Amino acid sequence: MSVRWARFGVLALLILSGCATVQSPDARDPWESMNRSVFSFNDKLDRIVLKPVASAYRNVVPDAVQKGVNNFFGNLGDVWSAVNNALAGRRQETGDSISRVVVNSTVGILGVLDVASDMKIPRHKADFGTTLGRWGVKPGPYVVLPVLGPATLREVAALPVDYKANLTNQFTEAATRDTLTVLNIVSTRARYLGATDTADGAALDAYSFIRDAYLQRQRYVQYDGNPPEIERPVDDEPNLE
Repeated sequence: MSVRWARFGVLALLILSGCATVQSPDARDPWESMNRSVFSFNDKLDRIVLKPVASAYRNVVPDAVQKGVNNFFGNLGDVWSAVNNALAGRRQETGDSISRVVVNSTVGILGVLDVASDMKIPRHKADFGTTLGRWGVKPGPYVVLPVLGPATLREVAALPVDYKANLTNQFTEAATRDTLTVLNIVSTRARYLGATDTADGAALDAYSFIRDAYLQRQRYVQYDGNPPEIERPVDDEPNLE
C-alpha cells in the first residue's frame, strides 16, 4: 500500500480524534466513535471496489497461478520476517525464516513454489510492529486507519519502517512497483474472501468482532502463542451474613 495512504491515515486520525466525543466502554478502544466511522468507510470501499475485484480474480485466474502469486509475495515477506525475528533475538525463528528464503528463492523459483513448507520449515511472520512489541513497547489504543484497516498506535508508528523495508517498494520503475502492489492487495483480499463472509454472517456487530479478533491475534503473536492471562477486576463478594 502506498505510503501516501499511510500518512493520510495517520493525519486523519489526528484530526478526527478531536471529534471523537463518544467514550468507549472498552478501554482498549478510546476512539471508538471515530474508529466506527472509518470502519464504515473502509467497509463501503471494500464492498464497492476490493471485494468485487478480488472475487473476479479468484473466479478467473487459475488456482495454480493464484497459489504461485501468494507464494511469491509470501517469500518476499519472509525476508522482512527474518530481519525482525533477528532483531527480537529469536534464533530458531530467524533460522527458519532464512532457510525459507534461501530454499524458496532457489529451488522454489523466486518463491513461486513453496518448497520450504513441503520440507516442513515453518513460517514465522514478523514485522516491525511485532518487533516493537517484543522490545516491550505497549500496543496503545486500537485505531482503524482509512484504507489500511485495523491497527494499534504501535503498528502506526511502525508503518514507515515496514513500508521502506517492503521489497515491492524497492523497484525503481513505477509501473512495476504499482503493478506488484495492486496484485498483492487483490491476491490478499481474494485469499480472505471466505473469512470475511463468515465474519459478516456470524457477527452481530462486525466492528467489535474484527476489533477483538485483531487485538487477540496481535497479543498471540507478541507472546509467541502463549500470552499471559489478563487480570480482570473481581467484583466485591456480597456479605453473606
